[in-house]
Amino acid sequence: MSHLLEEVFVHLSQQIELLSIEDALNTLSLFANDKLTFSTSFSNEDQVLTDILVRSNTPVNIFTLDTGRLFEETYDTWHRTKVHYNIQIKAFFPEAGEVSSFLQQHGPNSFYESVDLRKECCSIRKILPLGNALKGQLVWITGLRAEHSLNRTDLKRLEWDEVNQIIKFNPLVHWTTEDVKEYILANKVPFNPLTEKGFVSIGCAPCTRAINTGEDFRAGRWWWEENSKKECGLHINPKK
Repeated sequence: MSHLLEEVFVHLSQQIELLSIEDALNTLSLFANDKLTFSTSFSNEDQVLTDILVRSNTPVNIFTLDTGRLFEETYDTWHRTKVHYNIQIKAFFPEAGEVSSFLQQHGPNSFYESVDLRKECCSIRKILPLGNALKGQLVWITGLRAEHSLNRTDLKRLEWDEVNQIIKFNPLVHWTTEDVKEYILANKVPFNPLTEKGFVSIGCAPCTRAINTGEDFRAGRWWWEENSKKECGLHINPKK
């Protein structure tokens, strides 16, 4: 981060520290102009943020990553969300050649064989498309919460994403799972029906299962991996 950008980042952090989500969004929108973007996976958190963004009339670019292996319920939630809010949601896809080469060399379900192959698949289907989605943007809004996993306990409301060279805003960082559920019910927000079947963190269909009582929030992701951080790389802090 350049010295000038660091000064801007510190100033923004101080400005929004005690603001409501709506007021913080307004401040960041004025700063970013038309370069404020929001990534949705149609998780409960992202559905809450979609509702807040629409209600507050925040001018924002909304996008999603279509890996090609999402649950049918996720595609249905995507459609219902678009219709319910009458919004545009831009889809970013993996490069066909990259997917074809990976499948030809390793097979369609090789991600079960090793962490390295799983990470390569995530890179092709998620990380590279994310990079394309964030190009030219100044502020990236996410639905990350500190409660999600041990890897996210030190999340801050406003962060600098070194990998993507972008300011990241995590407005729900201190919300609990109950806070999210209560907002969805109170505001009649469309949600993925899988969340009522034990799927609390939903990614690609082959890589996600429902969790059991007492399991960690991320236990249903890449459950066959015994010694991994349960992250695909979208929100990795390289300093950790």
